[in-house]
Amino acid sequence: MTTLQQFNQQMQPAIDQTMQGVVVSHPLIGEYRGLKEMLSYHLGWDVKFNRGEVQGKRIRPLLVLLTCAACNNNHWEKALPAAAAVELLHNFSLIHDDIEDRSPLRRGRETVWKKWGDALAINAGDALFSLSFEALHNLKQTCSDNVVIQALKIVNTTCVKLTGGQHLDISYENERAIGLEDYWRMIEGKTAALISASIQLGAVIGGASDQTQQYLAEFGRSLGIAFQIQDDWLGIWGDAARTGKSTESDLLAGKKSLPIVFALQNKGKFTERWLAGPIQPEEVGYLANLLIEEGAQSYTEKQAENYTHQALQSLESANLSNEAGQALHELALMLLKRNS
Repeated sequence: MTTLQQFNQQMQPAIDQTMQGVVVSHPLIGEYRGLKEMLSYHLGWDVKFNRGEVQGKRIRPLLVLLTCAACNNNHWEKALPAAAAVELLHNFSLIHDDIEDRSPLRRGRETVWKKWGDALAINAGDALFSLSFEALHNLKQTCSDNVVIQALKIVNTTCVKLTGGQHLDISYENERAIGLEDYWRMIEGKTAALISASIQLGAVIGGASDQTQQYLAEFGRSLGIAFQIQDDWLGIWGDAARTGKSTESDLLAGKKSLPIVFALQNKGKFTERWLAGPIQPEEVGYLANLLIEEGAQSYTEKQAENYTHQALQSLESANLSNEAGQALHELALMLLKRNS
């Protein structure tokens, strides 16, 4: 068993228990008929077996806890409220993203909006957003007031970046072409912000020095960008059976993912077809192959490699040499070489 697997076995049940303490055990949630059911469904608490398949990998709370432990002699329990907060915040964004993208599937089963409708799904997402801050306030039980204030500032700033990035993502759907600079700005908010915040929270709660916090912030930013680039790759060439999400959606919805944005700069056959009007389902395979021919796949892979190198270099500079630091490095490698 690897160091990461050992930490994961300890941390995942604690993350789940902390989240349930905020959501399921909340004195008010149970009073509103059906709301607890919806939240439990989305968070994967409605099934007894194979929970990991519908819950997701809980990557962001793991980053919080491992970073805290790496900065604090392998002690991570004090960061559990922050770990729960970022996962609840992430799931708020997923519920809303699925509505905005009209995605029928999430983690291999119906999304909340598909099952209950848009209005109730929006409300469920709002509930998770509110509960994420309740979770974060529980840091006052484990940390100083100064740390709690810093954590709140990180999360508040991240929420603006997160929604700002999503705003750009949706806005770009109405534009047939955008530049690469527009793309980088979008994913800085849409994906990199929350991953970076997870690592920053762990560093602050773990008592890292200012220099170490800076290295880890750089690590989180590069990791988040590389993660989104990989997601863009999977959105066109991934295996839907493994990702739990259709590989047609990005092309059909006019998403400005990195392969598409790159190809549009070349003004080749892909650009010609793209500018002619909405893509039809029967064209997806042809266009995915056209993106390969025009170098979009190799460019995307190269950018993923570049940001992977930057992320690992920044993590190495942070000099986190204990077991948790090793596990954090292992998790980063896993995220940067994923296929689902």
